[in-house]
Amino acid sequence: MKWRIPIIAMLVAVPALAALVPALARTSPVVGPATTIGVAARVDPITSHAVASLERGRRTFRYDPFGSNLFFSNTLRLNEVIEQVTPRQALELGIKVDVDNLPRPVRQALVRGQVDLDDPAVTRLLFQHFAVVGVVANVSEDGQHLRDLGITCAFCHSTVDDSIAPGVGRRLDGWANRDLDVGAILALAPNLQPVADLLGVDVDTVKTVLNSWGPGKFDAHLNLDGVAFRPDGASAAVLIPPAFGLAGVNLHTYNGWGSVPYWNAFVAGHEMNGLGRFVDARLADAEKYPIAAKQGLADVSDQPDLVTGKLADLHLYQIAIPAPEAPAGSFDVEAAARGEALFAGKATCATCHVPPLFTEPGWNLHTPEEIGIDSFQADRGPEGRYRTTPLGGLWSHAEGGFYHDGRFPTLLDVVDHYDQHLDLDLSESEKRDLIEYVKSI
Repeated sequence: MKWRIPIIAMLVAVPALAALVPALARTSPVVGPATTIGVAARVDPITSHAVASLERGRRTFRYDPFGSNLFFSNTLRLNEVIEQVTPRQALELGIKVDVDNLPRPVRQALVRGQVDLDDPAVTRLLFQHFAVVGVVANVSEDGQHLRDLGITCAFCHSTVDDSIAPGVGRRLDGWANRDLDVGAILALAPNLQPVADLLGVDVDTVKTVLNSWGPGKFDAHLNLDGVAFRPDGASAAVLIPPAFGLAGVNLHTYNGWGSVPYWNAFVAGHEMNGLGRFVDARLADAEKYPIAAKQGLADVSDQPDLVTGKLADLHLYQIAIPAPEAPAGSFDVEAAARGEALFAGKATCATCHVPPLFTEPGWNLHTPEEIGIDSFQADRGPEGRYRTTPLGGLWSHAEGGFYHDGRFPTLLDVVDHYDQHLDLDLSESEKRDLIEYVKSI
C-alpha cells in the first residue's frame, strides 16, 4: 500500500508514462499467453509437477483412510456389522457405488437388474473392487469377512450421477453427499463405549445423538465441546458442505476454522481418527473445548504420520475441482440475466458474494448480527463468526436446505430473510429473478 500513492501521482503528472500502462500490461508475463501443454518439446517442470500432484491428490481423496481403519475396526468394530449389510441397506443409508471401478460383467448385471441387492456377499464384492465411495476395506481371501475398513474424504464429499440406478453411477468428486446418514451408520457400531467415555455419557445417549443428525449432516464439533443439541432442542449437526469451487477461497467450513489444508489435517486426524500431526493451540481452551483440551487435541503427533505428507497433493486436487455448471434448462435464462443485475445492485448480494469467487477475497467472515441469525454455531468456532459460503454450484446441494443447518428450506426463504433483514424492498418478480440467477451460478 505504501507504493500506491507515489505511483498514482507519477501517472497523473506524467501522461506519457500513463499511456505506457496498457502496453506494459499487454507484455507482462502475468497476463501473457498460457503454456501449451504437450506441444513444446521441453517438458515444463511446473506442469509435470502439477499433473503428478493432482493424480496423487485424487487417489488420496478417494482411497486413503489415513489409518482410520484402526479406529473404525479395532475400536468401534464397525467392520463386523458392515460385512453383513446388504447393498439395498447400504444405499438406503446414502452410501454410493462407483460403477467405473466394477468389472464389466458386474456393471452389465447391474444395468440388467440381475444383481441381488439383498445379498451381503455383493456388498463385500463391491469392497473388493473399491467401488464403495469413500469406504475402503480389507476383504478376507474367502470373501466372507471384512478384516477392517476405514473412510476417506470421499465418504462425505463425493457422490455419483445415478446413471445406473439411484446411488449407483459415475463418481462426482467434491459433491456433498446429502443422502449419507453418517450418524445412523456410526450408531451401528458394536462398540460405542469409547465414544461414550469420551463424551461422559452412556452408550444409549451416544446412539440418540448420532441418530438425531439425519441424512446429509455431521457434527464435527461434538468431540471438541460435547454439545449435541441446540438451545431449541434441534440437533447441533450441520449440513455436509461440498468440496468443490474452493480455489481462491480463504476460510473453509461454515464458521471459518481455517484454510482447506487446515481442515484436511483436522478432519483426517480428529474426525476420521486417522494418524497424523496436528497443531492448533485454540483447542487447548478448556472452557470452550473441554473434550478437546482433555484429550490433548491441540498438539497431536501420531507415529507413523499418515497425513502430513499427503496434504499438499490433497490440497491441489481439491482446489482443482470446479463448481459444476448448472444444467441447461434448470433455470430461466432471461430471468437469470435480470437477476444478475439485482445481485450486483439492489439486492446487494455481491457485496459479500463477490463474483467470480462468490465469497469475499480476503477475510470472509461475518458476525451473526450482520447476517441476521443466532450465534449458536458461530460460537462453537474459534472466531464467533460465519463464513460467506461460495455460491458456485449451489444447485447441486440444495437437498437439505440452505445455511449451515438447513434452516431455510428453499432459496425463496433465503431471499425473504435478507429482504427483511436488510430492508431491500424486493418485489416478488425481483425475488424470482434473483433466485434464477443464483440457480445459474
